Amino acid sequence: MNIIIVHYLNIMTNNEDHFKLLRKIQKNSESTQRELAKEMNFSLGKLNYCLKALQEKGLIKIKSFKKNPKKIGYLYYLTPKGIAEKTKLTINFMKRKMQEYDELKKEIEKKK
Repeated sequence: MNIIIVHYLNIMTNNEDHFKLLRKIQKNSESTQRELAKEMNFSLGKLNYCLKALQEKGLIKIKSFKKNPKKIGYLYYLTPKGIAEKTKLTINFMKRKMQEYDELKKEIEKKK
């Protein structure tokens, strides 16, 4: 496979993973990493990698807090930049899905 295509597919996968994670964080900023990983079907390592990438891009902030006396929890929330990026990713996601729909519709029309 062409290296440019592989790179593009990796970017698209990362964008989709980041988009899904941004949505989850916006819905519930108090989810634990284990809960997020389970909901997204990610390993803890992959989730941690994505969280750090989003944090480095300035899309989320991570704050620690005491959830109970024995554990420290984290609060994840979107920054204004994160909200803007989530909106952009949502629009791109919808464009891709509309394009896929149009292509499938054309294929069905051809088979009739």
